[in-house]
Amino acid sequence: MNDGVFMMGSFSLWHWLIAIAFWFLLFGWPISKILRKAGFSGWWVLLIFVPLANLIGLWVFATAQWPNAPGADKSSS
Repeated sequence: MNDGVFMMGSFSLWHWLIAIAFWFLLFGWPISKILRKAGFSGWWVLLIFVPLANLIGLWVFATAQWPNAPGADKSSS
């Protein structure tokens, strides 16, 4: 019996929250800085937590014209 403790497999909720926070600090913070330097919103980093959307977002960012890229046309929006 769990005695009222929320369990996910063999790990508790606190273990998962710590793992997600560590994952975000390890990958999310640098990726958001890269996105902001490229001219996109840093909030796009939340796609790393959505399994298929992160791959689609990677392809979109790889093929899109970056607003802060050298030679980017600033007059057309």
